Amino acid sequence: MLESLLAPGGLVLLRDSVEWEGRSLLKALIKKSALCGEQVHILGCEVSEEEFREGFDSNINSRLVYHDLFRDPLNWSKTGEALPGGPLEALRALCRRTDPVPVTIALDSLSWLLLHLPCTTLCQTLHALSRQDSCHGDSSPGEQVHVLGLLHEELHGPGPLGALSSLAQTEVTLSGVMGQASAHILYRRPQQRPTHQLPCETQWFSILPDFSLELQGGPPLESQPNPDPRTPSTDPTTHLTFNLHLSKKEREAKDSLTLPFQFSSEKALGPSSTDVPKVIWAWVEPDQTLEKWPCLQAAVLRGQEARWTAGSTAPWAEPGYQPHFL
Repeated sequence: MLESLLAPGGLVLLRDSVEWEGRSLLKALIKKSALCGEQVHILGCEVSEEEFREGFDSNINSRLVYHDLFRDPLNWSKTGEALPGGPLEALRALCRRTDPVPVTIALDSLSWLLLHLPCTTLCQTLHALSRQDSCHGDSSPGEQVHVLGLLHEELHGPGPLGALSSLAQTEVTLSGVMGQASAHILYRRPQQRPTHQLPCETQWFSILPDFSLELQGGPPLESQPNPDPRTPSTDPTTHLTFNLHLSKKEREAKDSLTLPFQFSSEKALGPSSTDVPKVIWAWVEPDQTLEKWPCLQAAVLRGQEARWTAGSTAPWAEPGYQPHFL
């Protein structure tokens, strides 16, 4: 897995999260590059040099060149220990290197750099840093530059994430299940990957204390407890405070109930009580009251409706009657 990540060269983007950290995988890649004889430059921004070197043996540490941006990134102490020019000048100095040997540049982390540098400036510098001819012709033609960038993807929006992903030769997204870490690897330059590899793959792995990588066969199987046949089964409805089923009488009462949104003949005719208003439609003559309303909708009591016969004056035309318009 480590060989496949380092084979294409260019920018390897390691996307981690709060739950699945990626610094251990970054240090595993650094160890692999150091064992291959490459010189490793580390731009340390988030942890101290002592903490970063912890876990490496003396042979590995002798090949690491640590550029410290953690202790005094903006040179406020004026002690001369800070890198001149800040993080941007430190990146540009790595572009101007003259060592005629393969080199690996580790950025810990890109998230810190994004918070202190404009996204466009950082992307332009990364593009120049990962190119083989970025050293103004000083590099040998067969030399490869590996740039390892750790990115905390939860800290950034889709714009910076998309810009950095477009620059990456290889993109690794860390996740896992039940404590077992996995790496979803996407090779964004298919023509540069080994012929036996797919454009994307998922590897399950674990990092050993010495930052060696141990591959796993797959996700861990969920351990399901075997039921004990001697254990009596309990009824889940024993302590319920309500009935889950209806009796025959309750079901008949439920079926005979008319719901508010259901149409029925009783709702169309209205209730039989004489005290409940009834809605009727009536056509009045032009010479009667409210001649401007040829179609009048009024609410009258059933008793008033009974006293209104054909040819008589409508109840709402009588003096003092106040109709209710709907």
